[in-house]
Amino acid sequence: MQAELDATNPGIHLNGVNETGHESGNAAACAGRTIRWLQDDLGVHVWALWGVTYRDVYVLDKDNRHVAVYNLTSHDLTVQANYDELKAMILAAQGP
Repeated sequence: MQAELDATNPGIHLNGVNETGHESGNAAACAGRTIRWLQDDLGVHVWALWGVTYRDVYVLDKDNRHVAVYNLTSHDLTVQANYDELKAMILAAQGP
């Protein structure tokens, strides 16, 4: 999806945030992927602050305000309708 967004909306960036305590999986999570991968830590503790559930996608607007959550366990992106729905949410959050 990042490549599609880059082609039409180069200012939109997808980032992954790994949960504190799961650092050992970072190399595998990044293998063959191009999105940015960030590591949460106890100093920031984003997962706890935001109440993240595993595989949540947090959609932020152009001012980095949280506008939606889309869980990839509930919405498998190999289903085209789910993929299209998430992409539309991301684009809508950016506004006109």
